Amino acid sequence: MKTLVITMAAITAFAACSSNNSSTDKKNTDSTTVATAAPVKNNNPSKGIVEHYLHIKNALAKDDGKDAAMGGKELSEAFAKFDESSLTAEQKKTYADISADAKEHAEHIGMNGDKVAHQREHFAMLSKDIYDLVKAFGSGQTLYQDYCPMYNNNKGAIWISETKDISNPYLGTKMPTCGSVKETIK
Repeated sequence: MKTLVITMAAITAFAACSSNNSSTDKKNTDSTTVATAAPVKNNNPSKGIVEHYLHIKNALAKDDGKDAAMGGKELSEAFAKFDESSLTAEQKKTYADISADAKEHAEHIGMNGDKVAHQREHFAMLSKDIYDLVKAFGSGQTLYQDYCPMYNNNKGAIWISETKDISNPYLGTKMPTCGSVKETIK
C-alpha cells in the first residue's frame, strides 16, 4: 500500500512537471501545488454521503444487518448535514429531488437491523439515488457502478462500489462475487 501511494505521488508529480515547460524550481513549486490541491478535491460535499453509503454496502455484503442499520442512520444524518450553500439554484433542486428519497431509504435501512432482506430492498432504490447524486455532484474519488443480474427475481439491481472487485450487497455471503462492473465513475 505504501509503495502504491509513493508511486501515485511520483506519477502525479511527473504529470504536473511534464505539462509545465519551465525550470526545475518551478517544477518543485508545481509539485507542492499538486500535493496541497489534493485535499481540496476531498472536500466534496457529497463525500460524507458516499462514505456512509459504502458503509451500508459493505455491511450488506457481509449479511450484517446491524452494521448496515448503523450506516443507514449515519447516512440519514449526512443528508441532513449536507452543505448546500455553494450550490446553484438548479443544483439545489437536483439535490432536493435526490436527497428526499435517498434519506427515506437510509432511514428504513437504519430502522431494520434485524431484517436484511428489507434493508436490501431499500438499498436497491438508494443505490439509484446515490448513482444520480454522484453523477450530479461527484464524489472526490473513483467509484464503480456494479450490477447484479440475479437480485429481485432476476430483475437485477445496481450498486456503487469503491473497488473494482465485486462484493455483492444483494446476495451477500451466499454469492459474494456475483455481478459485474458496468461503469467507472470519476
